[in-house]
Amino acid sequence: MDIQELRASVRGPLLQPGDPGYDAARHVWNGAIDRKPLLIARCSGPADVLGAVNFARANQLLVSVRGGGHNVTGNAVCDGGLMIDLSPMKGIRVDRARRTVQAQGGVTWGELDHETQAFGLATTGGQISTTGIAGLTLGGGLGWLMRKCGLVVDNLLSADVVTADGRFLTASATENADLFWGLRGGGGNLGLVTSFEYRLHPIGPMVTGGVVLHPAERAAEALGFYRDYMANASDDEMVAFAFQSAPPAPFVPAHLHGAPVVGLALCHVGPLEEGQRAAERLRAFGRPLVAQLGPMPYTAVQTMMDEAMPFGRHVYLRSDHLTGLGEDVIQTCVRHTAAMTSPLSVAVVIPLGGAVARVGEHDTAFSHRSTPFDIDIFGIWTDPRESDRHLKWGREFGAALQPFSRGVYINEMGSEGDERIRAAYNAANYARLVELKNRYDATNFWRMNQNIKPTV
Repeated sequence: MDIQELRASVRGPLLQPGDPGYDAARHVWNGAIDRKPLLIARCSGPADVLGAVNFARANQLLVSVRGGGHNVTGNAVCDGGLMIDLSPMKGIRVDRARRTVQAQGGVTWGELDHETQAFGLATTGGQISTTGIAGLTLGGGLGWLMRKCGLVVDNLLSADVVTADGRFLTASATENADLFWGLRGGGGNLGLVTSFEYRLHPIGPMVTGGVVLHPAERAAEALGFYRDYMANASDDEMVAFAFQSAPPAPFVPAHLHGAPVVGLALCHVGPLEEGQRAAERLRAFGRPLVAQLGPMPYTAVQTMMDEAMPFGRHVYLRSDHLTGLGEDVIQTCVRHTAAMTSPLSVAVVIPLGGAVARVGEHDTAFSHRSTPFDIDIFGIWTDPRESDRHLKWGREFGAALQPFSRGVYINEMGSEGDERIRAAYNAANYARLVELKNRYDATNFWRMNQNIKPTV
């Protein structure tokens, strides 16, 4: 293996263990991940990606791909192989006339929103602004705007893709349409996307948003209220429900900092007067400890969860699509969150419905579109010596929810095995993804992901 050959074929830096910047480049969101690639190619553009892919294939190297580095599994980083790092690729171009945006694979949602909101435009994006657009898109893409605008994949217009055999393809509804179908939910199994083109919507710069906090003792009643609230909510309304500790934010009284609470977080993208009425309906439940709701920039809504999810903490994540929020589910959630082992941990319930459910079940690879709610259990801690007890809490909570699960969101699962990966898809969509894997990646070159294995 001639490393100098790769160095000569890429314009961006090529890092090896011991080089300045190597450790920073392999650092990802989940602090439990500590893998050491043989090489890190920090790509400056598609030509660098092609050079890295061809080099890895010729030398039979394991390949991982980093966009934002935010996935809990740490699949962006491999041990002993080649890490293709897209994070230097930050190009963004907004077309105001067509209401589209094209962005390279290293862009984060915060960076994309910064550009599109300058023109009062947005597309569905991650609820944590430091999340990369690439990984979130390829897994489907839940976000604050999905009830109004659909999932991220429902707004994807085209993608530039490097395949395992070194081809550079454009995939869209009219070009390589089969590949385009699979990219929209297939989780990075079919190729490396260097650039995404999205449809934009006239949203912002001001929306109605904020949070309401209630004491944890009222969790069951609050979750029942939330279920009934969302049953009558318009597509303009997205409300997330969280079991958490009260944050040390300026709007939270000091004596509440760290106290167990439940929170309802609002993003209403309709007219501000309608958003205000939604805020009043949320305030009307019980006697909130905190009710901080009102007009705010959409970019502020997109960063509401950032402080709770910084890079470097140890994270366990378990996700399930719930069949509903019946009393059994509510009591299960209340019981397990009351036993939360870390004050940093959080469990978040989010509603789907709206525009998500109006797309056909087989129109994209993303499945389970009739899911009413999704739950994400985040076990978060800082001391690795405490890992066993925090992992035990998260796993037991997830196991208790299985009788109420109809599947899983591929972007929000850990290393849970082939059956759980299958559970992310309906049977027909999974079978079609296997066919596409056989066609575009028969050698399983792209396997640092929630892997759909080829059968040829």
